[in-house]
Amino acid sequence: MMFGRRPAASFAPGDAGGAHEFAPDAAPAGAGAAPAGGHASASDAGGAARAREPAGASGASAPGGAPQSGVAPSGHRPASRDDRIDRIDRDDGHDRAPAQDHHEALIRSETFKTIRAVVFSSMNMSAALMMSRAEVREGIEQAAADVIARERLTVTLAEQTLIVDEILNDMFGVGPIEPLLADERVTDILVNGPDQVYVERAGKLELTPLKFRDNAHVINVAQRIAAAVGRRVDESSPMVDARLADGSRVNVVLPPIAIRGASISIRKFAKRNITLARMAQQGNLSQAMVEVLKIASACRLNIVISGGTGSGKTTLLNALSHFIDSHERIVTIEDAAELQLQQPHVVSLETRPENSEGLGGVSQRDLVRNALRMRPDRIILGETRGPEAFDVLQAMNTGHDGSMTTIHANTPRDAITRLESMVMMANGNLPLVSIRRQIASAVHMILQIERMRDGVRRVTRVTEIAGMEGDVVITQDLFAFRYDASAFQEQVHGMFESSSLRPAFAQRAAYYGLEGALLGALQP
Repeated sequence: MMFGRRPAASFAPGDAGGAHEFAPDAAPAGAGAAPAGGHASASDAGGAARAREPAGASGASAPGGAPQSGVAPSGHRPASRDDRIDRIDRDDGHDRAPAQDHHEALIRSETFKTIRAVVFSSMNMSAALMMSRAEVREGIEQAAADVIARERLTVTLAEQTLIVDEILNDMFGVGPIEPLLADERVTDILVNGPDQVYVERAGKLELTPLKFRDNAHVINVAQRIAAAVGRRVDESSPMVDARLADGSRVNVVLPPIAIRGASISIRKFAKRNITLARMAQQGNLSQAMVEVLKIASACRLNIVISGGTGSGKTTLLNALSHFIDSHERIVTIEDAAELQLQQPHVVSLETRPENSEGLGGVSQRDLVRNALRMRPDRIILGETRGPEAFDVLQAMNTGHDGSMTTIHANTPRDAITRLESMVMMANGNLPLVSIRRQIASAVHMILQIERMRDGVRRVTRVTEIAGMEGDVVITQDLFAFRYDASAFQEQVHGMFESSSLRPAFAQRAAYYGLEGALLGALQP
């Protein structure tokens, strides 16, 4: 049995017999009891006054003209998450502000605290974890209806729907931002303390009306996200990288490091299968570039994807991996697993931070070294950011052709410089010219991707490393995006141009029978 009857007052912090250790945050002391008089207001500010009802619910009557009861009938089904998304996204300022003010007042009211405390205290969490979300929702609806009737709380059907949504998201989701995970238009969710939630849509940041109850609520959601992947985040370890069940990447920073409240940054994993062909249709690169990258993958070139934060490096890496032969064994290495390769033979490795005693940590460098003993055909490193760069170059130079990684840099030349610096972190005694020769022999191609001012991500350069001249690494652009400065508008205008230069890997392409296709794709 998932829910059992218990008095509301039996739930309080430290109640060993309750289920509060599973709750998103501890209920305030005394939250289980209704305010004096047996009634709780739906708004803190309004005292005993009835809270405003969202448009379409206020004043509604049951068939026959009788007013609606404050308790939902057994057949009532609250609005879906899609309905909530539509409410969040509504841009009509006349409607949204009052509705959102009411929502905020409701979830911070004594009414909400009372209902939430009773629902959590009556829940058998072990049983709930074995049930579907729909079944748990039905149990929450019934438990909420029971406490509303028993405590004679003044709650409308619309308010009850919001309360059930909030409790369900607190139990099994990420609190008030749960609806944003279902919105495919949202690519990033940025929580800056309890009162500020931004999202990115179409490359542009927008402030949403969503809020958490308080900073403790944000911290508890962050801790549950970290715990789900075996990591911890608290004052002694205030920063962590984690992931959600759908593969979305999460970074958490807690106070006192985050001065204005806990910060949660979520990079959503695209549920749609992104391919280079789809990216070409979206204007992220040209069809000719797709053909060259397809040939580069078939020729087993080692590729580095370079770009700034949020430029789409991982998405491009996922798309590029579609060209890897299905018979190859691939080992992926990441800090927080987010690569979604489609091949059948993939081994995914993930780093592990040290525990509180400073033991048990597994770094990317450890995993790269171990991957060499796993008989990989290709090694894909989610992001190169430190001394593991030395081991990656060694792997690329010792028979693991076709390996790929990403790096934070603004230009292909900057990417080479960053690789040099990271190799020095691992082996500071190596002469610079020796490091450059390793880079020139290991890396064949650098793809530069950029999120431009119109929010569109574009592959701005396909750059080949052509070798060394003296102690300088020589590069040549095969493709570049040239924007039209004379047509300055909100939307960036330009075109992807081929340099028509003969690639240094043309001879390699000939070995694979692809030289003609390569030279044809490079023709303007």
